Amino acid sequence: MNIPTVEDLLRGENNIFLATAEGNQPRVRPVTLVENNGELFVLTGTANAKVTQIKQNEKIEVVRLIRFEEGGGYVRFSGLAKIINDKTTRGRLAKETSFFSNYFKSADDPKFTLLHLVPKKIEYMKPGQMYPDPVEKLDFTS
Repeated sequence: MNIPTVEDLLRGENNIFLATAEGNQPRVRPVTLVENNGELFVLTGTANAKVTQIKQNEKIEVVRLIRFEEGGGYVRFSGLAKIINDKTTRGRLAKETSFFSNYFKSADDPKFTLLHLVPKKIEYMKPGQMYPDPVEKLDFTS
């Protein structure tokens, strides 16, 4: 059985579940995670509740479910979400993300918010495991 690395599972564009906090209430929703140049992003609408929640509390948690022939697994990380206003980064993500033009007019569109997800604690549950393995850090260079 050839088990992919965490980096392989997060490369490109992937469906994930993103958890934020609204006061003391967790909020979870499906979003698309975009890996770009080894960094992790979520492109979202400025009016979306997750943006308001992240402005109040940057702590997030992410789960990427994985299906293998041998069973299921997941990659999970907790960390921070930072709102990115840098025009170069916003422009690069707008240009290189497949679904961007379905929702936004340009990188300067005020309806567009770019979130940079910064993992702090990462774990990987492979098929057949009872407990996840900790992942020290992500390395997309290989």
